[in-house]
Amino acid sequence: MGPDSSYDAETVAQVGEFGLIDRVTSGRDHSAGTLLGPGDDAAVLAAPDGRVVAATDVLVEQVHFRFDWSTPRQVGRKAVAVNLSDIAAMGAVPTGLLVGLGCSPETPAEVIDELAAGMWEEAQQVGIGLVGGDMVSAQAVTISVTALGDLRGRVPVTRAGARSGDVLAVAGRLGWAAAGLAVLGRGFRSPVAVVGAHRVPEPPYAAGPAAAAAGATSMIDISDGLLADLGHIAAASGVGVDVRTDQLPVPQRLSEVASALGADARHWVLTGGEDQALAATFPPGAELPEGWTAVGAVDEGAGVTVDGREYEGGSGWEHWRR
Repeated sequence: MGPDSSYDAETVAQVGEFGLIDRVTSGRDHSAGTLLGPGDDAAVLAAPDGRVVAATDVLVEQVHFRFDWSTPRQVGRKAVAVNLSDIAAMGAVPTGLLVGLGCSPETPAEVIDELAAGMWEEAQQVGIGLVGGDMVSAQAVTISVTALGDLRGRVPVTRAGARSGDVLAVAGRLGWAAAGLAVLGRGFRSPVAVVGAHRVPEPPYAAGPAAAAAGATSMIDISDGLLADLGHIAAASGVGVDVRTDQLPVPQRLSEVASALGADARHWVLTGGEDQALAATFPPGAELPEGWTAVGAVDEGAGVTVDGREYEGGSGWEHWRR
């Protein structure tokens, strides 16, 4: 299902590629690190650190978003947020965004205006902008965002540094987007808090660099679910990771929604994706930065356990799995 019919009749085919690019980019403010913005063959960004952190995500209509569940502006914000959280997970600070957009010729031009507005809104939360990209014809609205970042002299925090004895901690919301998806899947539009969490995640952007500065040994953003993404840290680091449910917060609001739907709020927290929270490991005795909560530990085993046992409820989202 495409965008609703409340938009103006003018389509992207009528506006044209270059007219559409102008509508997306003109009159926008860029950060001081953008030396040359949109309008040439490529953008030029400053790289004070001498290294560039880069991450790309692709969002496809009816797979990652639905216009009957989210507005184009909300989809635009989400498309940027899922990429900026990857930059934060490396301990880096965002510097710019490249955007590729595919849509059908019949797509209302106002939909693209709103997508772009949402992208700019989210980007400006961290003081950056859209510095370039491309637009093509496609059957479904497809958004590809590449986020760039700067490490500011720090070593990148990868998935491979966790060691036995480390403390496992998380920052940001867990389970809220999954709860929102469950609510929308039942045909409801409230509670607004959980539905809004599915529509627009709220990554803890500052928590990534803060964790790096505090000596985090490994870090990852939680896009597919806490257990699924911790599995990447466990595999890359050659360790076991145990989540302790007595330390894992389950907000009262999620418990209330789960009760109403006959679901399990703790399952949402453990396996729900798209909140774009962060998980990291810290050396024993390290002081956790503000916003981080200890939820488990690293040991000499392998894989991910919950309270010392294998979790039987599944781990999270995986493409192509049926």
